[in-house]
Amino acid sequence: MIDRSALGAFDMPSRFRRVRGALARQGVAGLIVTDPPSVRWLTGFTGSNGLLFVDAESAILITDGRYGDQAPQELAAAGVDAEVRVTNAPVDELTSLVCGREVAVEADHLTWAEHRSYATAFGTAPVAFDTALVALRAVKDGGELDRVRAAAAITDAALAEVVGTLAASTEREVALALDHLVRTFGASGNAYETIVASGPNAALPHARPTDRRLGRGDLVIIDVGSLYDGYRSDMTRTFVIGEASEEHQRWLDVVLDAQRAGVAAARPGVATRDVDAACREVIAAAGWADAFNHGAGHGVGLDIHERPRVSSRTDDVLEAGMLVTVEPGVYFAGSGGVRWEDLHLVTATGLEALTHSPKDPLA
Repeated sequence: MIDRSALGAFDMPSRFRRVRGALARQGVAGLIVTDPPSVRWLTGFTGSNGLLFVDAESAILITDGRYGDQAPQELAAAGVDAEVRVTNAPVDELTSLVCGREVAVEADHLTWAEHRSYATAFGTAPVAFDTALVALRAVKDGGELDRVRAAAAITDAALAEVVGTLAASTEREVALALDHLVRTFGASGNAYETIVASGPNAALPHARPTDRRLGRGDLVIIDVGSLYDGYRSDMTRTFVIGEASEEHQRWLDVVLDAQRAGVAAARPGVATRDVDAACREVIAAAGWADAFNHGAGHGVGLDIHERPRVSSRTDDVLEAGMLVTVEPGVYFAGSGGVRWEDLHLVTATGLEALTHSPKDPLA
């Protein structure tokens, strides 16, 4: 179990300073935050219905009657000096706060209908926020890192418990056991739907567990993460039931070499596309370029897929304090696949692994 008393506090004042600095640079009066993880990042509020208005002087969380007691308690616990307003007419409440000023919205998290309703109510259309909150969230503070480390430790412990049972289980039984164990060890749930894919099913990067029984010679991909106090972990290991064939062993070795190349390439100031390229080069040299059909990683935090993105199609650059997975894989239809994935903290000199489960594939 995790000692909650040892977890650091969130640096909420820094978060508001960064948002207000971005507002000042853009020259807009305020920001309407509607994405639930970003609302939580700024306030600590965990409810399902809430939006936040931030301007240079104040922060107001608008929610409904279900959260009239919960919201002030959560904001106080997070150390956030913000007002809570309870209403069934949030647009009217926002209109009174906007007062005809130009305000920004999270363009990626607002529907066209919501944008039009704001424009009609405010008398002027809100503009897109130049600095995406997901970009501001990419560099983690100490409290966030503590919770991700806790989630990663829970995942390591859960996987260690099930490795010895693989040969006698179905995919679904392994997934259910992992889902139960992460909660037993202190998580509030899974970071995402657990993947257990064996034999030909391992050729599907996001396969769902089935009733297929794991058999001798199977490759088994297990992709599992934990959710702890809102923060997530992410890890993948590939196992062999019994002995690996010569072909499967080569898959395992090449993909592990690709992951090591990606980790070695990563440090502050490096473009994430270069990390992706380092992984991809190793796999391409083995003749399997087309079998690596996804990006080499992603950020993790309140969401399982956050900034930075690690792919050939992004301009993201690594900074110290970011969290990033490195997860190359190869997938061969009808035959199976291999993926190795670890979650890392970007430090001043490179990457520090936060997931520590052994990479011994024999089960």
